[in-house]
Amino acid sequence: MKHIVAKTLESIKKKINVDNRKNCFEIYGYDFMVDQEFSVWLIEVNTNPCLEESSQLLKGLIPRMIDDAFKLTIDKEYPNPKQTKRIG
Repeated sequence: MKHIVAKTLESIKKKINVDNRKNCFEIYGYDFMVDQEFSVWLIEVNTNPCLEESSQLLKGLIPRMIDDAFKLTIDKEYPNPKQTKRIG
């Protein structure tokens, strides 16, 4: 799955952020299928994935995914001053 995701992003890298904007990110939704031989198939990639917590599984996964996305992006750009170590 990681290899497939990497290949899809590599195939569109020249079309992402063509205006070279700073401090932005995008969340993609990947749909995979695993067949009886455990081969992985990419079904589709969504540029605007549904983030509805429509099941117990999604109620646990979606908030964690959003929190992780913010930790990797917004929190790095705008760290919490209370959590920043002071030198002195």
